Amino acid sequence: MHRPLVCFLIIVFSFQALVAQEKITLFGTITEASSNETLIGVSIAVPELQTGVITNEYGFYSLTLPKGKHTLIISYIGFKEVKKEVDLTKDTTLNLQLNEDIQELNEVILTEDIEKVNIRKPQMSVNSLSSSSIKKIPAILGEADVLKSILLLPGVTSAGEGASGFNVRGGSVDQNLILLDEATIFNSSHLFGFFSVFNPDAIKDLKLYKGGIPAKYGGRISSVLDIYQKEGNSKEFKANGGIGIVSSRLLLEGPLKKDKGAFLIGGRSSYAHLFLPLFDNDNKAYFYDLNTKLNYKINKNNNLYASGYFGRDVFSISNSFVNTYGNSVINLRWNHLYSEKLFSNLSLIYSDYFYGLELDFVGFKWNSGIQNFNLKYDFKHYLSNNLKLNYGINNTYYRFNPGEIKPNRSDSGILPKKLIDKYANEFAAYIDAEHKITNNLTLQYGLRWSNFTRLGQDELFIYENDQAVNFNSDFQIYESAEPIGKERFKKSAQITTFNNLEPRLALSYALNNNNSIKASYNHMVQYLHLLSNTSSPTPLDVWTPSGKYIKPQILDQYAVGYFKNFKSGDYSIETEAYYKDVQNRIDYIDGANLIANDAIEQVILNGKMRSYGLEFMFKKNSGKLNGWLSYTLAKSEQKTPGRTAAETGINNGNWYATSFDKTHDLSINTSYNLNEKWSFNSNLIYQTGQPTNYPVGKFEFQDLSIPIYGDRNDQRLPSYHRLDISATLTPRKNKNRKLQAQWIFGIYNVYNRKNAASISFSRNEDSGNNEALRTSIFGLVPSVTYNFKF
Repeated sequence: MHRPLVCFLIIVFSFQALVAQEKITLFGTITEASSNETLIGVSIAVPELQTGVITNEYGFYSLTLPKGKHTLIISYIGFKEVKKEVDLTKDTTLNLQLNEDIQELNEVILTEDIEKVNIRKPQMSVNSLSSSSIKKIPAILGEADVLKSILLLPGVTSAGEGASGFNVRGGSVDQNLILLDEATIFNSSHLFGFFSVFNPDAIKDLKLYKGGIPAKYGGRISSVLDIYQKEGNSKEFKANGGIGIVSSRLLLEGPLKKDKGAFLIGGRSSYAHLFLPLFDNDNKAYFYDLNTKLNYKINKNNNLYASGYFGRDVFSISNSFVNTYGNSVINLRWNHLYSEKLFSNLSLIYSDYFYGLELDFVGFKWNSGIQNFNLKYDFKHYLSNNLKLNYGINNTYYRFNPGEIKPNRSDSGILPKKLIDKYANEFAAYIDAEHKITNNLTLQYGLRWSNFTRLGQDELFIYENDQAVNFNSDFQIYESAEPIGKERFKKSAQITTFNNLEPRLALSYALNNNNSIKASYNHMVQYLHLLSNTSSPTPLDVWTPSGKYIKPQILDQYAVGYFKNFKSGDYSIETEAYYKDVQNRIDYIDGANLIANDAIEQVILNGKMRSYGLEFMFKKNSGKLNGWLSYTLAKSEQKTPGRTAAETGINNGNWYATSFDKTHDLSINTSYNLNEKWSFNSNLIYQTGQPTNYPVGKFEFQDLSIPIYGDRNDQRLPSYHRLDISATLTPRKNKNRKLQAQWIFGIYNVYNRKNAASISFSRNEDSGNNEALRTSIFGLVPSVTYNFKF
């Protein structure tokens, strides 16, 4: 057995031995009354003891209390608060159901000493959004969108309209770990970034970790977007959906066996391409996806889950160019309650990302992708009210298909070619503790040990002095090195192995019930890299593992913040400052070719990256008018110095702005409930233009004007800003019928701002002068969506 794993198990059991067990434990599961759906993050507070707990990802809680009578306050946003008297004489199971807070209730006044979980909890740099909040936010073409919603949060940006993915605190897209029911999603966008792959109807809970990331997460260094799907209604059959201008969706859920098991199935599809033949247009661009989930309660200690996602995008031009890509994931899970204090979850996960391209006019098909198989076992141990442990193991096996080309017809002149598949295995063990030291000081500390092994492959190039990139001193440029031989390996062989310890620390010091100071430190390692030299990744970009020539990225992030609730939590302020330092951030030599490259190490250099900034968020959490204002002041830079004194490095070895550097980022989201019939929502967004390169000069060669470019990312696109609005109509007659309807009317980019997606330079054929051409994707876009449920 690995020595680090033995140490890890010793630590776990030592913690258990050191903590004295209290006599009475109250535990159970909290669900929604109308559906039996488990609820994540429900607060169970005991005011007179100034203690409490929140439910985990499966609605489970455990609370240790003195023997006797106690008053519990159970609260959750959007649900009626419950006040429960308990008389504890022995360990007790208490399962509770909460009802939606549809009508306004008389305010419940709580004593001032009730613990404010958000103030005292050490977790920081975390944002949560509910499905209902996401659906309220105005979006392009009326399609509620998870990724577009998180772009309104501080520290989160994108490369612009129609850009894939998102950037967090100056990090790149590939540095975000995106999980759907614990399964990794490698491409989070439909239609090259216009929509996300997440159906808002199927989402139960969403959390974005930007810092203070718990030890159970690993493999990425910028953020974790953790999304859980609904489990399905085990009481009665329900359906809901929506019909929009370009897409529609439908979600069905109901009992497999009443109060014991449920199913959920949801689908979405776009259909704008169906109208293109009316305009004598053979082009197509559409997507479809499917969400599924099954759950079954075997007994009070055992639950089974099966969930899946399947999505595809298709883009074609007159059938001569056909592009298909998408994600597929399957997750089988077993929840087991070992005792009233020990909860476990065992998951077996398969994830696949596929990219296919067919060029009929050339006569070939191309496909690439990445697959992984993941086995993980996680434990939540409620040792006492003051000390809770999370620990577990995780093993992921990867297969990388960089690309394969085949002829698509018999008369094609294309010869079949297969780029060399790559294989890797990543193992991790972690332990994480949430420790209440005093009533005011709470710590969250943990350690993750990660082991990454680059496994054998058919061929691996060998280079002189192990240098896959050479520096040409005559021309002062980097060039691909010529291989001097090849190595061959069995698939079970170990080419390279990396071992890293990843400590995590976060603390919260409550100045009082409404004010706290928090700080965190993360040391994290990323072994996978997305190869892309564009500002916004495309489906053609491929993932590659660390190995002999590509080092893993290593992050150190520091953050400190001040948090305040006032007016009984109706308002809140969050401020954070952060600094990130990344070692071994990959950079590319000038003119790097990343497509169909079997020796990608020949165009890659290892550099470093840093980002730092200040985030501010003001929230109004209640009343007819609510919403938030977020602002980020930030800097993101990259540096790739020469490996020796004779080399210039990239950009002469100087720091330069990354493609995701946004100095100013301001978002204002508001929601106003006029009455039961009408509500209104708006977004106002302003961002500094993204870095780019413009020509700084030109020279003439054989009657051609050749542009000259300066340092990397030395210029910027114009600033980006827009205003979106929407109005939601809920007919009053909904109250008297089973079918509930809703109309959403929206306008994206109200004042028709022509935001620049890019600026290109070309010669005007008439005048002969060079001119700049601005490319914009969207102007003003109206939309209407009809939502229903029954």
